[in-house]
Formats: sequence, structure tokens, C-alpha cells
Amino acid sequence: MDLDKLTNTTVKAAVQALQNGDRGAWLAQFTPDAELYDDGQKRDFMSFVDSAIGEERFTSIDKVENNGKDVYGHFQTEKWGEFDTYFKFHINTKGKIDRLDIGQV
Repeated sequence: MDLDKLTNTTVKAAVQALQNGDRGAWLAQFTPDAELYDDGQKRDFMSFVDSAIGEERFTSIDKVENNGKDVYGHFQTEKWGEFDTYFKFHINTKGKIDRLDIGQV
């Protein structure tokens, strides 16, 4: 899959790590206290990491907005199947992701 649509370097590194199932590279993009919201509901970030990395990935990136921090595309998971999703990355002043909002489109 082509990641050239991703213009924010932190987001691109995070999505590349997700695509590769690379837990260490994924976590390197986040603050230690990063928050996760799934369809508006707060979830445990590390539980998401444990279940998603290596099992979930984008199959297409359809749209990128908000200076490269909002990614919309088609997503495939081992558990839930395929669906359209968004990942909205919130990046702090040090260039680390401190919040991730995900959900179905």
C-alpha cells in the first residue's frame, strides 16, 4: 500500500509501524501516557496496542486532512473484518502523539 499520501512524518511513521506490525516502532511515536478514544469512548491504549499491532492494518488510505494528522481509509482486522475508518492523531509540541481517536466512518 502506498503511504505517500501521509504528509505528517510522525503519522507516517505510526501508520508504517501499524502496517508492518512493529509494536516498538508504533510505541516510539507516542507519549507514555497516550490516550485512545474509539468511536468517542475512552479505551485503554495499551490494550489496543496489544490487540491491534500485527492484526490490523489499512488496506487503502482514501483521504488525509488536518495537516496530515487525520487519516481516513479502508481497514482490515482479524477480529472485526473490513470497514471504513478514521485515525485522528493529536501531536504534542515535542512531535509525539498524545491522543489517538479512531472509529468507523
